[in-house]
Amino acid sequence: MKKLIITIHPDGYIQTETQGIKGKACEAYFPIFKRLLRDRIVDQLYTEEYFEEVVEETDMIERVEVEA
Repeated sequence: MKKLIITIHPDGYIQTETQGIKGKACEAYFPIFKRLLRDRIVDQLYTEEYFEEVVEETDMIERVEVEA
């Protein structure tokens, strides 16, 4: 499941994170965070998921034909 997480720390520091989004696909969500935080992004770190290989999920139907 894909998640966008925003954590507001007691000192006011705001941390954003994506979960369940592997590889560079997470970068597509940066504009959402920037808009929500009114362009107040100070730095950017990548999680382990960023460096994982992306495996495309497809709904695959196997068709088997049998001659009678």
